[in-house]
This record gives sequence, C-alpha cells and structure tokens, in this order.
Amino acid sequence: MDRRVIAAIVLMMAIAMLPAVIFKRPPPPPVEVDSALAISSPRVDTPQTTKAPTPAALEPAPLAEETPVVVPVTPERVVQIHTPLATYGVSTRGGRLVEATLREYHSMVAGETSEAAQILPTGSDLLGLRLVVGPDTVSLRDWDFTPSSGTLTISQPTPLTLTARQGRVNVALTYRFEPDHYRLEVDGRIEGLGPNGGTLLIGMGPGLRNTESDSAEHLRELAVVTKAQGTSKTSFGKFEEDAPTDLSGPFEWVAVKSKYFVTAVFALDTVPGGTAGRIAGVRARRLGSTRSQAEIQTSLPITADGQIHYSVYAGPMEYPRLKAVGHEFDDVNPYGWPGFRTIIRPVAVAGRWLLVFMHDRLGISYGVALILFGILIRLALWPLNQKAMRSSMAMQAVQPLIKDVQTRFKDDPQRLQQETFKLYKEHGVNPLGGCWPMLIPMPILLALFFVFMNTIELRGAPFLWLNDLSRPDPLYIIPVMMGVSMFAVSKIGQMGMPPNPQAKMMLYVMPVMMMVLFLRFASGLNLYYAVQNIASLPQQWLIAKERMKLNPKAPPPKDQAKKKKK
Repeated sequence: MDRRVIAAIVLMMAIAMLPAVIFKRPPPPPVEVDSALAISSPRVDTPQTTKAPTPAALEPAPLAEETPVVVPVTPERVVQIHTPLATYGVSTRGGRLVEATLREYHSMVAGETSEAAQILPTGSDLLGLRLVVGPDTVSLRDWDFTPSSGTLTISQPTPLTLTARQGRVNVALTYRFEPDHYRLEVDGRIEGLGPNGGTLLIGMGPGLRNTESDSAEHLRELAVVTKAQGTSKTSFGKFEEDAPTDLSGPFEWVAVKSKYFVTAVFALDTVPGGTAGRIAGVRARRLGSTRSQAEIQTSLPITADGQIHYSVYAGPMEYPRLKAVGHEFDDVNPYGWPGFRTIIRPVAVAGRWLLVFMHDRLGISYGVALILFGILIRLALWPLNQKAMRSSMAMQAVQPLIKDVQTRFKDDPQRLQQETFKLYKEHGVNPLGGCWPMLIPMPILLALFFVFMNTIELRGAPFLWLNDLSRPDPLYIIPVMMGVSMFAVSKIGQMGMPPNPQAKMMLYVMPVMMMVLFLRFASGLNLYYAVQNIASLPQQWLIAKERMKLNPKAPPPKDQAKKKKK
C-alpha cells in the first residue's frame, strides 16, 4: 500500500514537471514603455539570485541553457564624504545619495534639536538611476557599485568613482564634491547601449525629510520646482497616487524643496556657451495617502557615446549660494503669486540683504535687526504717507463745497462734473492724491511678508523669550502688541475727523481681525509689523494736529464724549 502511494506521488510529479522540461515556454514579451519617461516601481533592497530584466539591446551573449544566471549580491555600504559644510552619504547599492547632513543647521524636530539637520529621508532615491533603451526599462538601483574609497574628507574637489557591470553594460560614475558649497558634479559613461543611445532616468524622490517642529507646515511647503523660461512650482498635494503627473521640458533644472532646504538636478548643453536645458521632463506620482512622499523621476537623453553629465545641489536655501549657482536658481522658492513676482522679488531680495547686512556688519541679533529694519522702512515711507494724509485732509476740507455742488446740479450731470473739477482746481485738490502714495508701499509690505515668513536666516534665531523668530510666539505677546498698536494708529488717525459710524466700527474690528489672523504667523513677522505701527504713531499724531487746526469745529473724541454727557 505504501509503495503504491509513493509510486503515485512520483508519477504525478513527473507528469507535472516533464512538459516544462521537454516543451520550454517562450520568454515573455518585453514590457512596452509608452515614453522615455516611463518609470518602473522602486525595488526593495533584498538579496536576489536571479538577474533583473535586461533590455534586449543590453542582452549579454547567450549562456548554456543548463547554466543558471546568478547575480552575486554584496552587502550595501554607505561611503561618507565629509566636507566643511556637510556630510554626504553615497550608497554602493545603485550609487544613490542617501545622506545629506548639514553641519550649520540643526533639526527642529523634538528629540533631535541637538543634532545637525539630515534632509534626506530613509529610502532616498536621489540620484537613483534607470536606463530606458527602446521599449525596455532597467533599474540600476539594485546594482552593486564598487567605490574608489570607503570614506573621503574633502578640502578640495575630490572625486569618488563608482563602477558596476552586468552583462555587456558597464557603468562608471564620478562624483566630485565641492568643499565650500553644497554642490557636486556627476560625470559618467555607460557602455553597451547600442548605436542609438537611450534615456537616463534620475531619481529625486521620495522628497525631503522633515526637520521642522511643525510637520504640517513642512507638508504644505513640499513641492517640485522646474526652470524653463521661468520657474514653476507644483506642490506635492497636487500629485495623484494612481495617475502620474507629467511635466514637459526641456528644463535647465528640477528641484524638490521644503520650506528651508532643497535638492536639485541641473543639466545644460555641453556645447561651449550652451545654456539650453537638457532635462526632457519630469514624472511624479504620490506614494501613499499622506502626500509627504512622491516617486519623482527626471529624464535625460544619453547620446551614442554613452557620456553623461549633470550637477546636483543638496543643501539650504541660502540666497547668496542659490544666486551663485546661476540659472535663476535663487527663484527656487518663488515669493508671492504668479504675476506679482516681478514686482515683489526685487524688493524681497533687497529687504533680505538689508536684514542680513545689519545682523552681520553691526553684530546685532536678528530681533534687534528687525526692530531697526521696521523703523528704517517707516522713515523711508514717511514722505509718501505724509503726502497721502495731507491729500486726504484737503479732500475732507472741500467736502462741504462738493456736497453743495452735487445738490445744485444733481439734474445736470455734465455741469456737475465741470463744477466739481473746477472746485478741485481752485483748491489744489487731487482726488487721486491720497491713493497712489498708499499703493506704492504695498509691494514692499507684501515682499517683506514673504521674506519674514520664509527666509532661512531667521530659522532658529532667538530673541528675548522667543526661541525661534521663524515660529509663532508661544505666549502671543507680540501678536497682541501688533493688534494694540494697530488700534492706536487708527484711533489717532480719526482725531479731528467728523463722526463716521463705519470708521468707528472698523476702529475696533480690524485690529482684532488682524491679531487673530497673525497669531500663528512667524513671530519675526509680527515683530516687524508691530514696530511699523509704533513707529508711525508720531506721524499720525502730527497729521491729526494739522487736521484739527484746519477743522476746529470737529473736537477730539474725548471732548465729544464730554459734550454728550453734559
């Protein structure tokens, strides 16, 4: 009985296995790729004993049928490159950049405040490569590269060479790190592509690691920024999990940014003097439902000779460094809204320069620099505000005459218009004189709003009880001070004016609304606006005195209250 059972099992196994041995199944057809931007899903770094799919153009010489193809896998190592500014880590698994620890910046995350900011997340795919040849895509992310050194301490641009080979494909990459910059140059050669070359996909995902105390703000600021004719920003929140987002180039650079840090890939024409972008496009797809990570690939054509070159920036958004890179990289964190950036950007750059200049040259804290900055701006705007206020006073003085003209010529619009302009001319009044002086400072106020909300120099800068001028005031003292100062400006501004119920309502409503709105804004921004309001009080008082001399019939608010009591 036992022998029959064993024989039956052997027979069933033979029936199941012999057809597979005698009649070999044809190899599966190559996966079709709809464009050079096609992205294969990231692979998990686990040991493997079978060779990854290889494009037909890259297929090695055929082996004997009975010889199994085995790819030896060595343990992943991280080569650390120490520069005076940062420590970078390059993985031997795919040549990816997996660490960028910035020595001059500390993490603001609870429990990490004593540590330098490491801006790359776990599983970083930055500089992870994929090759597209014809209809096939092969990932180099799982290839084991041999580094030229186990660690580097750089005082001058020093190369790190990584080499790997599979079949006919030979890849050699050279990373050159700059000691005084957060930048590295990448040169490489890929042999075995065939006569038509191919396309290189450079990984930039899954984003940037949170280094701030407010994780929600970090998520809001995550974005992909591209540079063609101008810069364009696409927030991570706009990416879909199921449908990839394609951005068409050519681009000079593509960046992934948070609020204060950025990683970017640059690729320009190698022709002498060439400045055209060579990045063909970007494809991004959200990973998971939190919108904190995305699979991001940039596409770079490879010529028949297999030569590749691009550069990488991984560091803080310090304006001087971004400006030094060129190609409008300083606009990687665009100030303001499209259409207004042309006006806002120069003012923002000038405001940031003056703030940093006072801090560095005068040796004062950024809190004191903000106070001096607010006073200087108010003094600079004094003539414009003076002109606007006096124009408003002149209009107020002729209001009774204008009402009389409106009553007399209410049935004759043409005559009413003529008499009104005649009245303006006789009294030297410009009806628009109070508007344009008030509009000119608006770009300055808007620009400084973005500067104080986003400038990295204020990150972690302490002042009095504030630990960080880029974060909200935990005690809400400065927002309340800002609201009270706004009330005082409005109160003095109404002295000598005839009673107006709407103005009286706004006197109490607006300061409260602004105070509530600014409660969660950066304390540096609140400090600046509070100083602006306080510095404007003398001018408001002098104008109120002039107004009361021109209109003695309108007593101050206190006198009006006394008369009502009597």
